[in-house]
Order: sequence, then structure tokens, then C-alpha cells
Amino acid sequence: MFAAVRAAHHRGMTDLRTNYLGLSLRSPIVASAGPHTGDLDLLLELERAGAAAIVLPSLFEEQVEGDVAAVDRALDEQLATGNGGAAGVPLVDEYNAGADDYLALVEAAKASVDIPVIASLNGTNIGYWLRYARLLESAGADAVELNLYSVAADPIVSSVTLESEHTGLVAVLTDDISIPVAVKISPFYSSIASFVVALQAAGAAGVVMFNRFYMPDFDLDTRAVVPRISLSTPEDLRLPLRWIAIMREHLAMSIGASSGVHSGFDVAKAVLAGADVAMATSALLRNGVGHVATMEEQLRDWMKEQQITSVDEMRGTMRRPVAADPAAFERANYIGNLAAYSLRTS
Repeated sequence: MFAAVRAAHHRGMTDLRTNYLGLSLRSPIVASAGPHTGDLDLLLELERAGAAAIVLPSLFEEQVEGDVAAVDRALDEQLATGNGGAAGVPLVDEYNAGADDYLALVEAAKASVDIPVIASLNGTNIGYWLRYARLLESAGADAVELNLYSVAADPIVSSVTLESEHTGLVAVLTDDISIPVAVKISPFYSSIASFVVALQAAGAAGVVMFNRFYMPDFDLDTRAVVPRISLSTPEDLRLPLRWIAIMREHLAMSIGASSGVHSGFDVAKAVLAGADVAMATSALLRNGVGHVATMEEQLRDWMKEQQITSVDEMRGTMRRPVAADPAAFERANYIGNLAAYSLRTS
């Protein structure tokens, strides 16, 4: 076996295959949700460029017509009594679908590309999640990515309550549908480590670190609150790198790196930390969908230079327990960074 590995390396071969949410992917490079993944022509270009999977733009709860309160009420009792399943919940076809265009996109994407298609839901209530996750599964989605995109702005609601509510919703949903569910979280939970482990226990097949909240700005002329969308930079990768490296040893489920993935070298960093895939949006918006091919070439070149033959071989080799300096992921590195910066500026 080792002779075969050496021979493969001698021929310059690199095996980029990985597994995410139980899906076999040709590489760890995934096109995450954005305008480019909502266009069928661009989806075909992404596949030709080498994207291993695509995450469709999110279906937002605010976009959906109709009232899902009846589904919520049916589930509130189950959550309160600890019954995680969705038995007795009204069937999907009893409610107005409302999101026909999105479901048509899922079906068209599945008919157009051979790579996995991951649908995305962005909402706050279980009625919405359950109802549309069922429809997305029926439309052919290979997996669902849930965006926990909520700001904990109510001082009455404790972190324990909020996190328990989120894990409870995930438990209900994962028990109801058969396709895998990834949960995309923000970095603002009071204990990320505990929360992510709880998501796994609730049935999540993967976690994506991290969602980027778009921060509002003030217009001084109109005194209005205005949205400001800013694309990520490679520096934004540092936050998911830290937490992926910390969490890898504690998780059996998949990990996706999101925020700051702009090159094949960033993909390599994410995999070294322990990610199964690295997801790019801003880099593709800046450089076009063909940039996926450039990222793959950079990843292959780096692996060859490092004499690494496969993604499996490198995954997690810089996670916290085995890193040369495990404390670098935590508080001990803080003073060292300050001292190093002071020396550079003195």
C-alpha cells in the first residue's frame, strides 16, 4: 500500500476527495450561498470550474407567504413535553407553499448539475423550517443548510434559553426529514463549544462556521439606519480557523469553514484545522465563478510542494491537540501577539 502511495505521489497525483454530510465530493471547495448559486447558467459554470457542491441562496422566512402559526402551535407542545418527533404535525400540502420559485430552482438545479445541491433555509420559527424542509427534500435537495441568523437582542431571554430553543428546533427537524441537515451558526453564542456539541446531539449532520452578520450603519444626512454589505477578506478566515481547530476532536459530524475563503491556500488552512469543506462566496463575487479552478490549482500545487497526497491525509493535522502550540488557539497567544506587534512597530 505504501509503495502505491509513493508511486502516486511520484506521478504528481493528489487526491482531493472529501466527505461532507455523508455526501462524497470531488474536492473540499464548495460554492456557498450567493447570487451566483441562484442562476442556472452560473451553476453550470461552477460545476465546470470544479465546484464540489453548491449551496443555493437562502429561502428567507420573510419571503414566504401564508401563516405557519398552526405548525408552530402543533410543535410547541412537543417541544414542551420533550417529544422531539414531528408526529401529529399537519401535512405540508395542507398549507400554501408560497415559495414556488425557490422549489423550482432546486428542481432545475438538480436536473442541470451532477454535483450535490444543498438548499438553504433562513428563518426563526419551527413551522417555517419544518414545512419548507419537507418541500425541499421532495424537490430533490441533497441536504439542507439551516441558517441560525438571529440576533439575541432581548435581555429577558437568557443564553441558556436561546440555545436550548435552537437545539430543540434542530432536533425536531432532523427527526422529520431524511436528508442531512447542516447548521450554519454565528460566532456570538456564549459557549460555542458547548452549543456545537449540543447541535450534534440534536441530530445535525454538520456545522458551518460561521455566518457573517451584515451590520447596519447610520446615514448622518437622513438619520436612517441603512444596510452596508461588505465582502469578506482572507483575514476573516482566522475566526473559523480557531474554532474548527478547537472543535474537531469533539465532533463526529462534518465541519464546513465559511468566511474568508479566497484561495486554495485558504482551503488548505481550513482542512488542516479540521474542516471537511471550505465554502466561498465573496471570492467568487470578486473574481467570477471560474475562480474555483484557480483555487483548486493552488490547493493541488501546495499539496504537491508539501508532499501531501490526499485531503484525508492532511485533515485536522493542525487541530488544537496536535498543533505544535495548542495554546496558540486560546488566551496564551494573546500576549505573544501583542509583544510581536510592538517589536515590529518600535
